[in-house]
Amino acid sequence: MNKKVLSALIAGTALVTMAACSATRTQQAPGEQIDDAMLLTSVKSALASESISNAADVNVTVRRGEVNLSGFVDTAKDKSSAAELARNVDGVKSVKNDIVVHGESSTVGEVMDDSILTAKVKTALISSPDTKAHEIGVETKAGVVQLSGFVDDAAAVSAATAVAKSVTGVKEVKNELSVKSY
Repeated sequence: MNKKVLSALIAGTALVTMAACSATRTQQAPGEQIDDAMLLTSVKSALASESISNAADVNVTVRRGEVNLSGFVDTAKDKSSAAELARNVDGVKSVKNDIVVHGESSTVGEVMDDSILTAKVKTALISSPDTKAHEIGVETKAGVVQLSGFVDDAAAVSAATAVAKSVTGVKEVKNELSVKSY
């Protein structure tokens, strides 16, 4: 093979490789995904290490360094503590705190009902052609469904709300979905 052809082949391969590893308007670069995964783990670890009520009920999503907290805790102090812990993690650019305070404790039956309702909403989101269920977190407490995560546009936010409201047993939908910033 002559040097010009070889040089052109190498240059072409390099361009394809760089394009495959770069971010697009709608997708993150592999490095961004790894950074967000590390931030997600760090924020979850910070929440678990503190005495926040129902820390396991706090949903954490991360996109390009932006942290979104959602779910349910027992006190306003726990809600603000969770946001402060997330802000203090190195690499976090901003924190959106969509945690809902529910002070009353739940019975075993209510927890079971909420779990079933969460599963029904997730199934409905998966079945809907208008939603990308893998982008949407679902938490339920006392029949109140909270949606969280990052979606492509306002239409996806509306579609997710409509799907969740259509599920029998849902008393209320708190839509805390964020539109991805590009």
